[in-house]
Amino acid sequence: MILKALCDYYDLNRDRMPVEGRELKQIAFILVINDDGQFIRIEDRRLDARSAQEFLVRKQPQRSGTKPPPTYLYDNSKYVLGTGDTDDKCLPRFNSFKKLVFDTLLKAPDNRLIKAMAKFYEQGREAILKAICQDPLWDDVAKNLNKKYSYFSFLLQGTDCIAAADDDLLALVDDEDEVLEGRCLITGICAPIVRITTPTPIAGGKSNGSMVSFQVNSGYDSYGKEQAYNAPISKEAEFRYSTALKSMLLPESRHKFQFGTRTFVFWCSQTGEAGQQLEEGLFSLFGYKESESKSESEIEQVRKTFKSVFSGQLQTNLDDRFYILGLAPNSARIAVSYWAEVPLREFAGYILRHFDAMDIIDTRKNKQPYFGLYSLLKSITSTGKASDASPNLPEQIAKSIFQGLPYPFALFMGVLNRVRAGQTDVGVSITQAAIMKAYLNRLNNNNNKKLEVMLDKENTNQGYLCGRLFAVLDKIQQDANNINTIRERYMNSASATPAAVFATILNLSNHHAEKLNMGSQIHYEKIKQEIMDKISADGFPAHLDLQDQGRFFVGYYHQRQELFKKTNAEDGEEQEQSTEQN
Repeated sequence: MILKALCDYYDLNRDRMPVEGRELKQIAFILVINDDGQFIRIEDRRLDARSAQEFLVRKQPQRSGTKPPPTYLYDNSKYVLGTGDTDDKCLPRFNSFKKLVFDTLLKAPDNRLIKAMAKFYEQGREAILKAICQDPLWDDVAKNLNKKYSYFSFLLQGTDCIAAADDDLLALVDDEDEVLEGRCLITGICAPIVRITTPTPIAGGKSNGSMVSFQVNSGYDSYGKEQAYNAPISKEAEFRYSTALKSMLLPESRHKFQFGTRTFVFWCSQTGEAGQQLEEGLFSLFGYKESESKSESEIEQVRKTFKSVFSGQLQTNLDDRFYILGLAPNSARIAVSYWAEVPLREFAGYILRHFDAMDIIDTRKNKQPYFGLYSLLKSITSTGKASDASPNLPEQIAKSIFQGLPYPFALFMGVLNRVRAGQTDVGVSITQAAIMKAYLNRLNNNNNKKLEVMLDKENTNQGYLCGRLFAVLDKIQQDANNINTIRERYMNSASATPAAVFATILNLSNHHAEKLNMGSQIHYEKIKQEIMDKISADGFPAHLDLQDQGRFFVGYYHQRQELFKKTNAEDGEEQEQSTEQN
């Protein structure tokens, strides 16, 4: 199913994909030579520290066994120059690349570039290295021979097409001798079968890692059929799905986002406006780096995009699908850690449900979005870095968001632990409160009233009421003494065992309230009585379970925001009256 969806993506975007047998490859260093094969200079084609110019070249062969083959007219320094490792490893590779050049010359004896390359290698390895090491760029090149872009190819002086991308030379390449045919498991068509699949490396994984691989040791073979022959995939289908996946894994791709060692790839089954906007919207929501941030207007635009698709304003078909593929590095290959295939409109609805679930009152002057995975993960780590969260948690959260399922318990517990371990300046941050609200509301529990976006005076849950009351007592102390020792000393206990704590802090609060003016005392007393009237006649609960502890902190946050809102309103009225008097 995954491979079929990737093949379909290639077909939809065939006009901007390489043709079969070709691929885009980063080649950083070009060896410029003249017609006599003399080395002139090294051209640096690096774009930045992590990437280089891409060329449409012959697809790199699969390398396995003791004699890995060279790549057609480009390769790393071990093959092209015979350097970068010990001689016993470099010399066989160097000789194999040299043989490839001479074999190509036999096919095109009149081609100027291949003739020059043959003369270049006729000089011998020692002479070649001596000439290249004198180039002023060589010291920098030598330091970067292990980078993924560190490939070398050739350019004839006075021309502009490198050997690896020369159409005339590429036309000389014969297809691999592939005599075994079978019925492809993806297309159902009888065709030549691949033996080794193409690497599709991801961040944190090996450079030769692929999503589909096969055991080669005896005992794992099926009916004596080795490697890929026991699960036949045609060469054509393998090229389509691997090319599609590699295109979405490119550094500049807007079809992926990453958390730690996990990479998520997503795409739509149609190329219409709705599909394109959903892809762009999901990238805007999750695809930015941890060090970056999104503005409220950008996130609001994402919400509008998904609403347009869900409401039908952007038309979709019933057959349109949205795909999300989660990948994780493994010791030998790429592991598929997550897969979702959801109807397009249904997927838009799930994202809107996530927005609704996470929505909570925000009285901050500089509002910052808190709906993305980075924000959720950062709120549960002691370092404040999303990358330090549990490796499996991103998949669990993604599954909750993308399939409308309850949020993971690990996320809820992580927030509870962070609130208990070190309270922020406001006790509970907006992201932490939003996560607890979203988690509790998505649980299949009809015994408790759902938590609202803002303060709900009709909510009689004892945990929620205790949180509200604690927020009032905390605010009284803050107004009276400009300190929050009640929060620092008693908040954790109050959220777990209210009966053991509230008698003490109510008594303390009475002393704090005496320092306030009469108007403030009456104001806070009314709020306290409104809350206390709803507390059980049996008194404060002896214990609160984990869910009610979450409701305690949401109630605390709601009441704090309500008190903060009223304080701001009063300050505004006083400022307005002062302005009128002036």
